[in-house]
Amino acid sequence: MNEKISQYLNGVFAPYDGVKSVAELKADLLADLQERFRELKAEGKDDDMAFAMTIDSIGDIEQTIQEMANLSRSLERQVLTNFSGSDLAKSDLAGVTVHNGKFEGSALGGSDFSSADLTGTTFYASDVREANFDETNLTDCTLYASDLTGASFNKTILVRTKFDVSDLTRAKFTDVKLVDVKLKMSDLKEATFENCIFSGVDFSSDLRGVSFNGQTFIGVKFDNTSLNEATFKGATLRNVSFLAPFTWSTWSKKHLRALKTINFDGAMMDKLTYAALKGLGVDLSKVTVI
Repeated sequence: MNEKISQYLNGVFAPYDGVKSVAELKADLLADLQERFRELKAEGKDDDMAFAMTIDSIGDIEQTIQEMANLSRSLERQVLTNFSGSDLAKSDLAGVTVHNGKFEGSALGGSDFSSADLTGTTFYASDVREANFDETNLTDCTLYASDLTGASFNKTILVRTKFDVSDLTRAKFTDVKLVDVKLKMSDLKEATFENCIFSGVDFSSDLRGVSFNGQTFIGVKFDNTSLNEATFKGATLRNVSFLAPFTWSTWSKKHLRALKTINFDGAMMDKLTYAALKGLGVDLSKVTVI
């Protein structure tokens, strides 16, 4: 009869196999039911009656099991998404799925995130130097106060991604479409861009000396950006803004001087972008209006 009780519990708990807390409940419950069955037999009940009364004694256990399983799984997901303070330098995390994860104060230098789905994940004050984000989904991710020096972004999905107060020196962006991305107060000196499309991107970072040659810009803002000696040779610009944020301020005058150092040779622009830059005294003698 103990085997019959065990089979009954196996059927009840089958949907929750693998959940540790539920497995522990099952073991405890089996022991309790076996003891209850023995008590009923000692009272003179036959096997069938004792079994029926034993099973009835546990009531509606299925709801309790489901609630416990849901809680356990929720806690497991939290454990598997919070990597704050972890030393994961040079880790192989290629292809993993971590939604709304947390890497706060984490050591991730040289780690491989290629083809991973990190949607909604936050990197806060983390060392992510030389990390591989090739073909990684970074939709709705925030990278704040993190060191991304030399990181690789090849065919990376960058949608509503925020780079805030982060170091992107020598970062490499290849075959990437940046959509509604914000780069605020971040250092992109020596960063390289190849075959990239910038759509709705908001730059307010250090872009001094950066080459945007041959890239495509649609609805992009460079309104609060250091652009000294930047180059846009052969680039395509549509509805792009280079205006300074405060008219006649010290920053505004500095911004205007920086714009005059940009090389737009061979670039193509829509009429409004062209007119705005022309009005600021920028040399557009080798630009084609589209």
